[in-house]
Amino acid sequence: MTAPVIGVLALQGDVREHVTALTAAGARAHTVRRPAELDAVDGLVIPGGESTTISKLVDIFELRGPIDKRIADGMPVYGSCAGMIMLATEVLDGRPDQRGFDGIAMTVRRNAFGRQIDSFEAPVEITGIPGGPLHAVFIRAPWVERVGEGVEVLGTVTTGPASGRIVAVRQHNLLATSFHPELTGDPRLHAYFVDLTRAAR
Repeated sequence: MTAPVIGVLALQGDVREHVTALTAAGARAHTVRRPAELDAVDGLVIPGGESTTISKLVDIFELRGPIDKRIADGMPVYGSCAGMIMLATEVLDGRPDQRGFDGIAMTVRRNAFGRQIDSFEAPVEITGIPGGPLHAVFIRAPWVERVGEGVEVLGTVTTGPASGRIVAVRQHNLLATSFHPELTGDPRLHAYFVDLTRAAR
């Protein structure tokens, strides 16, 4: 079976790191900046970065409609950090002009863990990913305050003052995490998404 083609939305954020991680996990990874490039992929990663900036650039590069359509058609999408915000149906503490893709029925609080100086690392056990907890890196990260029907909670913070906060979810072919697995060298989350994309294809 040929490797799935997975695009990384290359408008802003940790693009190169996701391309590297997806390649290590067995995908053919490409950057996506134009609708024609989106047409050529089986799945898409929306990287961490700055969600308001990504929201504006999606419109400038005329990608909003095409991404909305591919999500509606069942294309697997994984959003990390800012990508989680972009996939949420409701965002708290966001800008009024900020628009996402309304893919996962969840309420996300932007910058919930604090500012850049409050960034931290913690182990997070992810349902469906064997081998023990992932080493999760949180940078100005959101968390999920509420999930709607059909959303599976895959992981929560288990230590510290944020214990119990939801940081990983899945709804059908859409996956989102508060943290940045592309920064740790652990390929398991990207492999999970590659497998999800392969199964959907």
